[in-house]
Amino acid sequence: MKLSAIAEALNATLVGDGDVEITGLAGIEEAGPGDLTFVANPKYASAARTTSASAVLVDPKFPEIEAATLRTANPYYAFARAIELFYTPPRYVPGVHPTAVVDPTATIGEGAHIGAYVVVSADVTIGDYATLLPHTVIYPGVTIGDHFFAHAHAIVREHCVLGDHVTLQNGVVLGADGFGFAKDSAGNWHKILQSGPAVVEDYVEIQANATVDRASIGETRIKTGAKIDNLVQVGHGSSVGEHTLLCAQVGLAGSTTVGKNVILAGQVGVAGHLHVGDNVIATAQTGIPSDVPAGKVVSGYPAIDNRQWLKSAAIFNKLPEIIRELRGKKELSDTSGNQ
Repeated sequence: MKLSAIAEALNATLVGDGDVEITGLAGIEEAGPGDLTFVANPKYASAARTTSASAVLVDPKFPEIEAATLRTANPYYAFARAIELFYTPPRYVPGVHPTAVVDPTATIGEGAHIGAYVVVSADVTIGDYATLLPHTVIYPGVTIGDHFFAHAHAIVREHCVLGDHVTLQNGVVLGADGFGFAKDSAGNWHKILQSGPAVVEDYVEIQANATVDRASIGETRIKTGAKIDNLVQVGHGSSVGEHTLLCAQVGLAGSTTVGKNVILAGQVGVAGHLHVGDNVIATAQTGIPSDVPAGKVVSGYPAIDNRQWLKSAAIFNKLPEIIRELRGKKELSDTSGNQ
């Protein structure tokens, strides 16, 4: 594909030879002749000057380099769109596989692909252009919008509600029982019925082996545009705001409210019945035991302001040296006192 055609497709400004043929995409350190790459992180700026790539996606103010450049305000997003120009995912033709089990009371819109060993239970409603890959199971009473895509072994439990353009990657369990037990007078744990559904709004993607529990009462809600990474646990009765990212192995205990445009990095844990405000960022492995105000960047356990945590971590690394220095001063003082 000619570079000029890529520039047009991405609405980017071309600087250099538009007749260069681009045959693939690669990271800037691995790219070779024929490849398109990108610079979004300033630490890779120097690599752009020596790259073997035929062209580089950069921001408009990036200095000229030997390779041709496509200039755009968001090189990373443009690169993501460029991948779509070169990779064609599998296409699934409409139809129901002979091994699928679809209850006669289920309603499925036009253009659906129902794969092998799929189960669609009673009183289910699924909109147009759904794709359910092998071994997907939809429990009774589920309502799903248009353009639903469920990869193999995804499960949607009873009475859950999903909007349009929802994607469930392999092994997602949506609406499993929340972890709720109460002790009786004899000290035995008694299961609390989890009666409330999980509700997933439009344009949500939940990735492999993540779990979103149903609520004991009320609902668990994932709002529009939120993205949930692999192995994330969303506890019962929680709410996740619009366009929030929950990265790998994040855990939300029950009744957690997370605002919009939040980023919880890998292995962040949030205690139950807390509120995390809009636009909060929690760095990897942060433990959040109390509410976090909007706009904060927090780290560590218990979570504190990121800048304070960085200073504390730097001091912690110097503790052995500080202790040796203090002991030396004490010994010197003791010696002087004895004299």
